[in-house]
Amino acid sequence: MAKYQKVFLIDDDEIHNFLCESVIRSQQFATNVCSYLWAEEALEALGTLVKENPEEFPEIIFLDINMPGMDGWEFIEEYRKLPLELTQKCLLFVLSSAVDKNDITHAKNLSEVNDFFSKPLTSDILHIISEQYSTL
Repeated sequence: MAKYQKVFLIDDDEIHNFLCESVIRSQQFATNVCSYLWAEEALEALGTLVKENPEEFPEIIFLDINMPGMDGWEFIEEYRKLPLELTQKCLLFVLSSAVDKNDITHAKNLSEVNDFFSKPLTSDILHIISEQYSTL
């Protein structure tokens, strides 16, 4: 399986983030996993990386859609404003419990979103990402 340096988890559910981190670590999918309960906090961290350590920009972001405050759609709107040379190297996956077909279709139609996966994050999903996206 491909091993990534940095993965961001953005989800307001602390237990879900803990479980995702556990799956990522057990599969040796990434060296560094950063979890954020608030999309605004994740955007702030990305902005700091852009200014101070662009080489530390995450290779993968798992993003929930339904969150209090800034939701996943609003996050993507702000994410678009980050430097293209960094965001093009980052795979953005929506990881959501949303079952609304409109949300799934909308996510898959956004150029920033590489794919939509239903919660929970599993080793099978990580294998799909490794196989289908590791050459990007």
